[in-house]
Amino acid sequence: MNTATAKLASVLLQYPTEALFDGLPELERFAATAGPKAARESFGTFLNWLGATPATDVAAHYVATFDLRRRCALYLTYYRYGDTRKRGMAMVVFKAAYRDAGFVVCDHDLPDFLPIVLDFAALCPKGERLLANHRSDLELLRRALVKAESPYADVIAAVTAALPKLGKRELGRVQAAWKAGPPAEEVGFEPFAPPDYLSGYGTGSDALGGAQCHR
Repeated sequence: MNTATAKLASVLLQYPTEALFDGLPELERFAATAGPKAARESFGTFLNWLGATPATDVAAHYVATFDLRRRCALYLTYYRYGDTRKRGMAMVVFKAAYRDAGFVVCDHDLPDFLPIVLDFAALCPKGERLLANHRSDLELLRRALVKAESPYADVIAAVTAALPKLGKRELGRVQAAWKAGPPAEEVGFEPFAPPDYLSGYGTGSDALGGAQCHR
């Protein structure tokens, strides 16, 4: 995956702060180098919407989409495991990948939070492998965003355009998962609560800075 694709998608999928809007001209220039043509076009469509929409409306849409819609979660393991015990084990894979590459993740974020994984992919090839391993989950997210008529579908489309295409068998699994939805919570298990990431992202002065995976 093109480093620019991963980094730009990470920035755009974070909660939209004032710094994001201040950095729009820089983001638009950066998008011109962000991966294959399909990715660049998808980023361009999203950035056009971002520039034409009041900041308060963008923020409200972000919350309504990613915080209040179960099928639009930004946590990659959720699509495969829901709020079940198996999801906890899946988190270990992400933590191990970060640790093995010499990175640590802030405690207030779950390791499968998509902007974090994208940040990691921009810095380390292991991050792209994590994304590729969850390619079908990204497709489920993209479909849910398209159904919700969310402009954020273009950001996910840019990411998937930079990853290998799904095979016939994988598409079949996606279709089955789309019909079933994320697995239900297991009895007696405390579900994962969304972390307080709204104050932790995109608050720096550099619109393309602030990676949350640190060496």
